[in-house]
Amino acid sequence: MDDLAVYAGLFAVAFAAATILPMQSEAALAGLLLTESFPAAPLVLVASAGNILSSAANWLIGRGVERFRTRKWFPASPEMLDRATKWYHRYGRWSLLLSWVPVVGDPLTVVAGILREPLWSFLVIVAVAKIARYLVVAAITLSWI
Repeated sequence: MDDLAVYAGLFAVAFAAATILPMQSEAALAGLLLTESFPAAPLVLVASAGNILSSAANWLIGRGVERFRTRKWFPASPEMLDRATKWYHRYGRWSLLLSWVPVVGDPLTVVAGILREPLWSFLVIVAVAKIARYLVVAAITLSWI
């Protein structure tokens, strides 16, 4: 398989994993690492970039989505958004360190947009969380080899 296709596929899975789609970017990263065909650093970088970019899209959606939150097609249920909003109000921007957590993390990134978290602080905190998660996945996977 072409290297570019592998990296593009990992990027796409990581991007989709930061949405409501049930994707497991950690499994994709671990699987590629286990093949020992690709260096770890570029894989972690590509997965992180895709996941961070998708979170930024969630933030952007949050900036103008308040009027749509009760629609069926909205990517998070009103209950999920209410729970994430309470977390965000309680812990502030630092709650974004949980942006990598399944189910909770994605609504938090939307809420950050709704509550007008500045993009620069959003990106820094989300990047730290997402990159740290992939580094841990890589470290655990590589310790098995």
